[in-house]
Amino acid sequence: MELMGEKIVLKPYTLERCHEFYKDYISDPAMTYDNYIYDKDEVDTYFQNKVLDTKRRFFAICYDNKVIGEIQLKRIDFERLCGTLSIHLVNDTVKGKGFGTEAEELLIEYAIKELGLHTIYADAIHRNNRSKHILEKLGFEHIYDDEALAYYKYSSQ
Repeated sequence: MELMGEKIVLKPYTLERCHEFYKDYISDPAMTYDNYIYDKDEVDTYFQNKVLDTKRRFFAICYDNKVIGEIQLKRIDFERLCGTLSIHLVNDTVKGKGFGTEAEELLIEYAIKELGLHTIYADAIHRNNRSKHILEKLGFEHIYDDEALAYYKYSSQ
């Protein structure tokens, strides 16, 4: 299943797309101060453990047929009708252009209309003001903070 936006397309996250993403990935200091170094075996393990997890729905964020990010719903609970949104863009060259916002809008619509979820959670590291701003712009309500993260909730009802 592909989710078409105006600028981007969310495509199924294959192993090849996962490697394409992580070969170009540069860690964002708003999220971590650790540098990232591509490792084929680590990406293979990540794909097996995370992307293939049945409580997740992963998509590659694609622009001009190039993978520029990954987005997922994780911790999906079909009894409570909720899940948690997570997004990573490949590097600063694709940030600030609306790609992430559009990807999040598409995933929220998919979660509600296709999966039947009523509540979507998200979190952001305190210093990641861009992420917090986008969540609030998309209608997420700030619900609480802990020492590391700000937590948000989106309700479709």
